[in-house]
Formats: sequence, structure tokens, C-alpha cells
Amino acid sequence: MARIGALDRRTFLYGSALTAGAVMLGACSSGDGGGASSAGGKAANGPTGKGSETKPLQAPAKFQEAPMLSAQVKSGGLPAVDKRLPTEPYVVPHRWLEPGKYGGNLLVSVPATNDLQIREYMYGHSLLRFINDGLDVAPGLVSSWEANDDASEWTLHFREGLKWSDGEPWTTADIMFWWEDMVLNEEHSEVPPDEARSGKGTIMKLTAPDERTLVLKFDAPAPLTALRLAGYTKRGNGATWMEPKHYMKQFHPRYNKAVKKNWASADGEFERKRDYSANAECPTMSGWRLKSYRDGRQAIWDRNPYYWCVDKAGRQLPNIDTLTFTVVDDPEVGRLQMQEGKLDYVHGPFSGLTLADVSGFKQTAQRSSLEVLLWDSGSGTGSMFFFNYDHKDERMRALIREPKFRQALSLAVNRAEIKKSIYFETGEPTTGTMSPKAVEYQVNDQGKQVYRQWRDSFVKYDPAQAKTLLDGIGVVDKDGDGLREMPDGTKLKIRLDYPADTTKDHQQKNNLLKRDWEAIGVTVNLNPVPPDAYGDQWNSGALESQCAWEVGNGPDHLTQPAWLIPIEPTRWAPLEGQFYNLRGTPQEKQQLDVDPFKRTPPRMEPDPKGPIAKLWKLYDQSKLEPDEVKRRQLAWEMVKVHVTDGPFYMGTVANTPQLVLVHKDLRNVPRRDNLALGGFVNPWQHPTPAVYDPETYFWSNPDEHT
Repeated sequence: MARIGALDRRTFLYGSALTAGAVMLGACSSGDGGGASSAGGKAANGPTGKGSETKPLQAPAKFQEAPMLSAQVKSGGLPAVDKRLPTEPYVVPHRWLEPGKYGGNLLVSVPATNDLQIREYMYGHSLLRFINDGLDVAPGLVSSWEANDDASEWTLHFREGLKWSDGEPWTTADIMFWWEDMVLNEEHSEVPPDEARSGKGTIMKLTAPDERTLVLKFDAPAPLTALRLAGYTKRGNGATWMEPKHYMKQFHPRYNKAVKKNWASADGEFERKRDYSANAECPTMSGWRLKSYRDGRQAIWDRNPYYWCVDKAGRQLPNIDTLTFTVVDDPEVGRLQMQEGKLDYVHGPFSGLTLADVSGFKQTAQRSSLEVLLWDSGSGTGSMFFFNYDHKDERMRALIREPKFRQALSLAVNRAEIKKSIYFETGEPTTGTMSPKAVEYQVNDQGKQVYRQWRDSFVKYDPAQAKTLLDGIGVVDKDGDGLREMPDGTKLKIRLDYPADTTKDHQQKNNLLKRDWEAIGVTVNLNPVPPDAYGDQWNSGALESQCAWEVGNGPDHLTQPAWLIPIEPTRWAPLEGQFYNLRGTPQEKQQLDVDPFKRTPPRMEPDPKGPIAKLWKLYDQSKLEPDEVKRRQLAWEMVKVHVTDGPFYMGTVANTPQLVLVHKDLRNVPRRDNLALGGFVNPWQHPTPAVYDPETYFWSNPDEHT
């Protein structure tokens, strides 16, 4: 069992007055790197037990199955349960679980019938798994694994007797099909994921010596492999890693010469058939399989009779017979349905819920039968702001790259008011960091000190000091109109760019930024941008800022480091991130004589003496360092660059709670007190609720929820 750390995820008004919300959430305070809330922690009928067993549990000698499956066994439609399970099934290790009951249906809303969030409920395709809020990596489809001394070769041993949902054997051939016939096939759009690259960035050599063994060979150390294999939901929001070869090969030209030439296009037959969230014929390894699909209206999933996981009593999971996902694309309609009791389980971040909703749901709890739970978000920033470090306008870019300019703006923000008015006195004010739950901050006192230093670096509300810093870099009011000019005398105007459909908490924060920065003499304009155009405009340097995101990656600084180091084009230095992204490819040396903003794609090399070059150098060292302690020290060095040369991104309030609504009859849903770190909702890489195994949820009265 690999011991590691924990980390971070996504953000997304209904009804309540500030005072009412503040009363509801008054207990939800946090200390240094600490938890978000005690409200919503333990309920009268809530589970007991905290965290998960780190040593894999041995499966019991006998197994049980759902009555609907027993009937099929008796009729000859299914093999016996012990023939459907692997020789050593995965035993879900959470300490809060109680023995379940079979049966019932769970009502959930989604914005689309095949929305990716559906796959966030199912960890079934993952080779390895996170437990204890990312502190530990546990077995998954892989029962055991090992690496050589320098972590350049990894061997994975899969469970014997795994089966797809149609009863066909799962073997390493299903992974090799993905690798050879999709990733390495130039006609297909699948690309090698992070875990398929060495510390040098080169692609691994993947072999399958037999049906249960996989060998990953790298040309350099790849120490983060296990962490990356555990992240996301494979064949979901993360890398695919497998497809049912026995089913999919009929749609692939290597195995079927009659396949059409557009087989690999987005609307080609191969892509349509492999979408197991829209095609009920496509086999799956998840706890539920698609049963019926009405596009744009409803998708019903029923239990997978070959699911490879059991509880401690030997009960094959899942407990609940069916999941019904109904499309609700209007957030206000969704809130109304929640209050009217038409939903059984609501994962707040998927539904755009904020802390402002808590009071309304508390008031309608008797009618809706929904209990409000609060899990820690793990966010390092809350609603945040960051400039485009590679902004196309040369004068503005020069100012953005001046640390004192960004430091002044951070000092001018009244985070105490943001904490009160948006987050109802929960969380902790922050300059903006990686997640407070990151292993680098949990491991020892030095780590805690590093976190506090970054968190507090420019968090103080000090408008006077902000003005002094701006004066010192020549951003002063030269014409006496009360508004500051840029050093060359032109008017300084900060543009707050954000997607037009962003949620109200981000908009509320943006209004407060505008007010606070105008108070120190800076002109600020709000600029909602059509969402479809946002990404391309950002990547090309056309947009000036982003103020509708929050930091969320995990479970340590280096597994998903894009906020810490610009390595791709969507974060705070898009053109330099794109330059890094293309290192080692033929494109790296192309178009070097072309204006960086006119290159395809737009990209630029960093100043060799600047902070990004420092971060790249440290990151390149860390990727090749097999020693965990030394990697952690390199991560701390990167944090120091953010403290001295930052803030590159600006946070407001860290680790605020996320809402989860749970029907009062639904059991085995953990409360905050049950979770090792109080929950870790926001990072997609730590897939919630999949990490808490919804397959173990059950109805106390299944017959009333059919």
C-alpha cells in the first residue's frame, strides 16, 4: 500500500438571507490547513467509523447477491455469484459502512443523459484507487504492483477472474487494445495520458506478458505512476485505459475491413459504440450498467451482475438496484425539484449549489426528505482571480509580470468580507495556494510552515500598503483625476474577464474585487465572455484575466501540477504552458521565427532568468526523482518561487464546504466526521463521490424507493 497525501477540485442562489446562512454555517470554521465544517458532520442516523482500512481486506468465504440476481441464477440466466466474481474480489474498506440491504432506485438529476458527471459515481474502471481522501493508494482492478529501484519499470498484477458486464472475461488484452489500436493508431484521437510518460516526457513501452500482468517500461524514472493510475475515473473523466476488445473490435478497421473510413471521428461508429453511457450494448466494469436511454430526457442504469467488488460481509455490490438520471438543464428548476423531494441524492458541485442554498434546503427538509451534508472542498483558493501572464498587449503584459503589481492588488482585497458574504464565515482567507490538504503540507511541521507562508504571503487587507507598492512601480495618478495610469502615462484599466454563464458566487466576488481595486485608484471593467469562445481567446493571449475558477488538483503538488507550474495552456501562463506542452515534439523547433502570438498554436519561451524558467527546472528535476522526500523538497522550492515572485493566481477563501443532499432513508453516505480529511470534493482527480463507493449506499426501506 502506497502512502501519499491528499488534494483538490472544482467550483461551480437561491433563497436565503445572509444572516440565516451565517447562523446555519457559523460552526463551519477552519484553522491552519484545516477542515471546513462541523455543520453537516454527524447526523442522528449517520454512520460511525472514520477513514478506510489501508491494508486490503480478505474476502469472506461465502458471497451473497441481490434477489433479482438470485432469481436469474435459478432460471439459468446467470452463473452462481461465486462464478461471477473474481477469485479475490475487492472488499470495500471504509470503516463507516454498515451491512446493507438490496433493492430500490436512486433518483439523480444531470444536465445531459450522457454527461461525464455520471461516470463520477463509478470507480469501476480504475486500475488503482484513492482512499482516505487521497492519503493512500489502494488496489483496484490491479490487486498488487511493484516498481524497480528507480521507478522506471512498473509491473501490475490484475485480479484473476474479472469479467465485463456481459460476462466475458476481462484481460490485459483489453488494455492493449486501447494502447495499440487507439493510442498508437494515428487515425484515432486518443493520446498517451500523463501516467504513460516518463520523467523526461517520453512515452512508455507497454507490454502484457500474460492475461493478468502488465509491464510499463520507461526510459527514465516515473515515480508518480501509482498516483496517476489512481486518479480520475478511468474510461470516464480520466484516460480510457481499456475498452472491451471482444465487443469493440467489430468497429475497428484492423479487425473488420468493412468498417467505414470515418470510424474514428466523433460521430463515427467506433466512438458511438464505445460510449457505454449512451450505448446499452457496450460492456462496462462499473457497478451499474446502462439499461435504457432516452436522449435528452432520462438514462436508467441497473446493477452489473459481474461487478467485482463486495462489502465486508461478502455481499456483492451494488446494494441499490437502479440509478435513474433525469435531465434537468435549468439550475432553478433543479433546486425546485430538490425542495419538492423529487431527487434522492444531489452532489452539490454538479448542480451549481453554493453555501447560499443551505438555509433554503434546511427550511424545506421536511417536505423534501433531504438532509444537508457539508464535505470539505479541499480548495486552495475559493473563487479566484489571475491575470494572463502572456497577455497579447505588450504594455499590459509587462505590468502583469511585475510582482509588486500583483502583490498590491492582492493586499487591496478585503477577504474577510468575502468570507462573510459569500462563504458564510467558513474556510480560511488565503493568498491562494495548492490545496491545504496536500501531502506536502500534511507530512510534518516544515510542510505546515510552508503552507502558512504561502497562504499568508499577501493575504492581509492593507490598502495603504497596496497604494505604496503601486506608487513604487510608477502606477500613479499623473493627471489628478483620482485614477492611476500605467508607467508610460496611459490609463490603467483592468478587465475582469469571465465566462458569461458563471455562477453567482463568482460574480459576487468579482463585484467585490472591482470595488476594492477602484478604492485604490484602479479602473476596473467587468467583461462577461461567451463560454464557447473563452478557451481559444485565453490560450491565444487575447483575454486579460480569469476570475471564475478555483484551484483544484491532487493528491500532491506534482501529480497534477498545472497550477504550480505552467505546463499547458489553460492556466495563468498559457503561451509558456503551451511551449512546455510541445517540448520534445517536432513542433518544438518549428515557427521560432514567427511572432509567438501568431504561431500555431500560440506559444512562447519563458525568460531564462524569470520565475517560470525556475519552476520548469525544479519540476524537471522532480519528475526524475524517485525519492519521495527529495521530491517533496523540490515542491517546497517551487512554492517559494510563488511566494517571492507571485501571486501568480490570487485566492480568496480556502477549503470552504461543498453541499451534498441526501435522502433521510439513504444509508452508508459518509458524513464529514467519517472522512479521513473531512472530505476532498473539488479535484476531478480525486473523483467524488466515486471514491466513497456509492455502490455501498443502500435504502433502509428499499420497497419504498422502487
